[in-house]
Amino acid sequence: MTGKLYLIPTPVGNLEDITLRALRILKEVDLVLAEDTRNGGQLLKHFGIDKKMFSHHQHNEHKAVAEVIKFLKEGLNIALISDAGTPGISDPGFLLVRECIKEEIALETLPGATAFVPALVNSGLPCDRFCFEGFLPVKKGRQTRLKELTDEDRTMIFYESPHRLLKTLEEFIQYFGAERQACASREISKVFEENVRGTLTEIKSHFENNVLKGEFVVCVGGNEIKDKKTKYKDKYSVAEEEEEID
Repeated sequence: MTGKLYLIPTPVGNLEDITLRALRILKEVDLVLAEDTRNGGQLLKHFGIDKKMFSHHQHNEHKAVAEVIKFLKEGLNIALISDAGTPGISDPGFLLVRECIKEEIALETLPGATAFVPALVNSGLPCDRFCFEGFLPVKKGRQTRLKELTDEDRTMIFYESPHRLLKTLEEFIQYFGAERQACASREISKVFEENVRGTLTEIKSHFENNVLKGEFVVCVGGNEIKDKKTKYKDKYSVAEEEEEID
């Protein structure tokens, strides 16, 4: 009888954000795959969980999949965790999930922490429709992707590291316009959480003069111009107009 793979979200900041179900399953599985066993080990230790761990990250993911599938076929139940957030969302996990489906091995993804959802809701930008981009390509394909997004009318969500943030904001200004509304969030759910809202120019100016620390989620408003004559209106604006007519 084959085992089961559990994909378990871990806190992006405050450790209290982990679910009771996640803790129960981490205690019950036979082993834990972690993006970084040092970070994963600290998390498990904090909750008094002693479990055998293996590394499963972007540099060994392709090679590790076959061995993990072997363990699952031998009947072991395995949990996959990332350093923070939900496995597979800008973190390892997709290749293993795809292989489990191919081999008809049971898998289950728990709901839980992910960085972009609180950042999006906190941004004040429309969140009924959005486009998650994660990390942009560092070099090859980066400019092409930005050009493709210039006409995107949904709120766009990006992940960025502190040392590349200012360069990325400068590129956003170049492709999306200096006055485009946005929000940059860092240290989500931690003591020093910060959400900086305003135009791209205002946000860039803020971080040119303040600390750049922690991973960033940048939400950028969509392009509100459908064509040269018609301005895009989101459903909230339309609803407000209908109320005035009534």
